[in-house]
Amino acid sequence: MKQIDLKAFSGAIKDYFDLTSFLLPQSEAEETIREGVSFRGTNLLVLIMAIFIASLGLNVNSTAVIIGAMLISPLMGPIIGLGLAVGIQDFDLMKRSFRNLFMATAFSIATSAVYFLISPVNEGHSELLARTSPTIYDVLIGFFGGAAGIIAIGSKTKGNVIPGVAIATALMPPLCTVGYGLATWQMNYFLGALYLFFINSVFIACATTLGVKAMKYKVTDFSNPVRAKRVRRTVYTVALLTMVPAGFMTYRMYRTNAFQTACGRFVEQNFDFPATQVLSYKAKEDGRGERTLTVTLMGRLLPEDSLTMALTPQLARFGIAGTQLRIIQGDNSVQVNPGEITSTMVRDIYQVTQNTINAQRQEIDSLRAVTDVIARNDTIGATISPEIKVLFPQVRDIAVTRGIVSNVDTKILDTINVALVQYRSPISRAQEEKLKEYLQARLGYSNIDIISSTVLSKKTSQKK
Repeated sequence: MKQIDLKAFSGAIKDYFDLTSFLLPQSEAEETIREGVSFRGTNLLVLIMAIFIASLGLNVNSTAVIIGAMLISPLMGPIIGLGLAVGIQDFDLMKRSFRNLFMATAFSIATSAVYFLISPVNEGHSELLARTSPTIYDVLIGFFGGAAGIIAIGSKTKGNVIPGVAIATALMPPLCTVGYGLATWQMNYFLGALYLFFINSVFIACATTLGVKAMKYKVTDFSNPVRAKRVRRTVYTVALLTMVPAGFMTYRMYRTNAFQTACGRFVEQNFDFPATQVLSYKAKEDGRGERTLTVTLMGRLLPEDSLTMALTPQLARFGIAGTQLRIIQGDNSVQVNPGEITSTMVRDIYQVTQNTINAQRQEIDSLRAVTDVIARNDTIGATISPEIKVLFPQVRDIAVTRGIVSNVDTKILDTINVALVQYRSPISRAQEEKLKEYLQARLGYSNIDIISSTVLSKKTSQKK
């Protein structure tokens, strides 16, 4: 019973993936592909316009403009044609597709190079830089994009697949970046972007070939089996060799990302100081494998040598042992290259400065409150003297102050308000209580102690 259910389930799955009723006849799909292979007349003019649009988008760093250029570009035609030719062993179509792809590539690079030669803006933006470091992910994008493309071309219901494939595989921006590298003579741009275009082209074509095989397209009658085998071997060898540098770049990307993540955790957990903050940090690994972590601090100066000696052994805990730790603070901050200052660093500087200003403002307000209390205590006697002269004529001198009391045994500190009073004539207990109540109400104190003194008159007489 279980075996029957398994077969039924397997049959249902196969029905879902059965393409027989959804595919166009081979002749119709082939005709569509063969028409797209040609690069003459309007196709060539549209390609040149698309290159100009993509170059403008890269120049001004506009993603929307670049996407628009990819949508109107007819560049995928000869690549799909090349994959079809390998799949059905049509060597004439293969030659024509390869020739047209070469011509389209040459025209695209030349057009973008001319544009960037005359463009007043030659700065490499993020959209441009993203086209110079291909990885294994670009291989997968090209392959699955090509697979979706050939399925859509061979299907009766194409939907929006072809425009989506054009955007996902991104053939135009790499060619524009190649032209940019050629115009500005920056070989890292030129080679990186050319390799990315090569990856996309090869794996779109490979996916097309496999798609043609999966859809069981018939080979041409005049096919040469020996030649076809040699061509397939060549195509698969080229595809394999194309993946090798991308795999190496992917490994380097993962390694760099892991190193930078570990450095971020190290800085976050070890550079937490009350009066010193991290302005920025930079984790760098050169081609020889030497690693450097540079941390820029702002605020109170720290003992740099001691700090480096204390923190260097901690690097092993984060898997970055052997990394050279450099700490920049104070006058050493001039070592920061102005060209490396980014908007993130500017925001960090602003945030640190704002925090410092807020802390200083709070400290100033606190000190101002203390000085106000001291100034008030210094002049309070003169302020209330006219009132005391009327209400308590027995009082001759008065000094109001705040003192700090320390318990000798427990060393606990407390504050007290004291009024030192010298009388002209003896005063009763009841009148002294009234004086105390008056001072508490007048000065806003919850309690005040009155101490009779005979020193005040001597001090005032000495000043006279």
